[in-house]
Amino acid sequence: MSKGTYNDETTVLEELQLLLSKDPRLTSEEGLLKNVITELAVKQDEDLIKLLLDNDKIKTHFFKQIDDILIFDDDKFMKFINNKEFLPESYTSFKNKIGLTTDENFLKQSKEVVLSWPYKDCVLEGGQEEIDQKRTEKFHNVILAPDEIDRLLEPKVFSNFKLIDHEGEQEIETINASDNLILKGNNLLVLHSLKNKFQGKIKLIYIDPPYNTGNDEFRYNDNFNHSTWLTFMKNRLEIAKELLAEDGAIFVQCDDNEQAYLKVLLDEIFGRDNFRECICVKTGSESGVNAINVMRGEQLFKVKEYLLYYSKKSSEHRFNPLYVKGMNFNFSYRIEVKKNHANEYEVIDIQKKLLNELYNQETMRGLSNEQKQIFFAKMKEYCLTNAENVYALKTDIQKSGDKFKKFANANKSKNIVEEYKTDDNRTILVYKGGMLTNLNSRLVFENGIKYYGLLISDFWWDIGATPSSEGGVILKSGKKSEKMLKRIIDLVTNEGDIVLDFFLGSGSTAAVSHKMGRQYIGIEQLDYGGNSAVIRLKNVINGDTSGISRAVNWEGGGSFIYGELKILNEHFIQLIIDAENSENLLEIWENMKEHAFLSYKIEPKDLDENIQDFTELSFDDQKNLLINILDMNELYVNYSEIKDKQYNINDAEIDLNNQFYENV
Repeated sequence: MSKGTYNDETTVLEELQLLLSKDPRLTSEEGLLKNVITELAVKQDEDLIKLLLDNDKIKTHFFKQIDDILIFDDDKFMKFINNKEFLPESYTSFKNKIGLTTDENFLKQSKEVVLSWPYKDCVLEGGQEEIDQKRTEKFHNVILAPDEIDRLLEPKVFSNFKLIDHEGEQEIETINASDNLILKGNNLLVLHSLKNKFQGKIKLIYIDPPYNTGNDEFRYNDNFNHSTWLTFMKNRLEIAKELLAEDGAIFVQCDDNEQAYLKVLLDEIFGRDNFRECICVKTGSESGVNAINVMRGEQLFKVKEYLLYYSKKSSEHRFNPLYVKGMNFNFSYRIEVKKNHANEYEVIDIQKKLLNELYNQETMRGLSNEQKQIFFAKMKEYCLTNAENVYALKTDIQKSGDKFKKFANANKSKNIVEEYKTDDNRTILVYKGGMLTNLNSRLVFENGIKYYGLLISDFWWDIGATPSSEGGVILKSGKKSEKMLKRIIDLVTNEGDIVLDFFLGSGSTAAVSHKMGRQYIGIEQLDYGGNSAVIRLKNVINGDTSGISRAVNWEGGGSFIYGELKILNEHFIQLIIDAENSENLLEIWENMKEHAFLSYKIEPKDLDENIQDFTELSFDDQKNLLINILDMNELYVNYSEIKDKQYNINDAEIDLNNQFYENV
């Protein structure tokens, strides 16, 4: 095909469609994937550029020649791709016909913001309610202008408030700032509704969002998922930052699939200076059904996940030093006050003592591996049994004050234990010029058993897989153990601090916070039935003995308040989701015309006049179209309109909402 000028746009359009169809990344059973093409164009994807350059007509149309350099005109290309004439499939054609069109500018050229409504928060594919089912379409994604977003994110009305304590569910008359809260509804909207009351007050945010693996709840109806997932996270993390206290911290759990990208996003929102740690958590073992993949050399065992840990302000934030299980044979001295000799100490080298008792020698030279194992077991047993009198000698004192270093240096040659008094009246034992550290203060207790303690690191190897049941609910794979959440809460909070989890799921964060005496706020929209956070917290209040209960001596008690966003158009979305056939959808449309809040972009009569075209769309497209017709600003009732009579909100509910927003 020769170079040259041309005027036939239809020919270019058809030629481009044919050319793009050669790249398997850009096609599906339904045809070309417009979003994927656009995304790759933005990235200046090398293979896409090569494909376009392979056709002289297309090259002439979308590339500029400047001296000896060809420059890809991505602006022209994207406008062409997003033109309503390109890939005018029946669904797009019908949207255009009834006026349901949007600004054709690509996202990077627009001041608009994408807000996505995935399954975890809002829209589920009709008839599929189990998380572990495979899906190809289950969310609604819209682009809203800034003024629309402002209205969407205004505080919302909450309904169905109730207090839950050891006596069960009760009606309530008051809501206090110190109450624990479980709130049901879209987490982005609930987060914005919390802003007035909790801005700058949350000490810890922990979230375990959908990982965007293609196998979890966050699977999309096209291949534009990576960008959409990041936008979805960005929307929520920005308001989360506003809720954090100045000395607060956020932990975001993720796996390899999005970890690197999420880190960059968190750097942008919280600032690179506020990045604290990337903690690696061992969550699995090197065994199981995936062994065949390892044997084939295809994939290593997946045994880890990550906790990305950021502070609101590094200058304000400090964590609590923790000790975790480990082995430390530096604790090798038994030191006791001599009988009838105050301030005089007897020193026993435990290693020499046990080696003499076991093998009649003072070193490990010549011992077999079996003998060494016996010795280490005896050493561990002896030290843990006598922990109050067992010490380790720390000889590196370079960071100590000059006064202490002078005292320690004078002690080096004495071969005795001496007491050093600090300015704040603490007593430090000094031996051989070093500082003695007591094992008793370094112990870790788990299920009543003593373990050596090591200062916490950024590798949490001891967490293990989540038990199949904690808190009286069944935990599917991927749910987080109470043990891990206790460690996070211990690390950055104190009793009475507020903990927030806006991907609450089956309620692990709230359950652990409840047992540990932290105030908590949990947000979730999915209905987990018998495995819901509400059921779990009821069990906790009634004295649940699983999880961390033994470690914190949990015996039950406490309460929380439950509330949910008062729905408007969300009601119709759920009806559309649950519809089983086109006849159901037509009935819903008649109901929508009478009672729903519709998009300003359409006139109902336009759809009615083209109803035959509507019925010829696929069932999924019919559902998507009806959802698109709804005004996304009216999914729930705005608090500013709580007294509007059309919403039928009674005086008691109005009073509770006023308390919720005014009791700061």
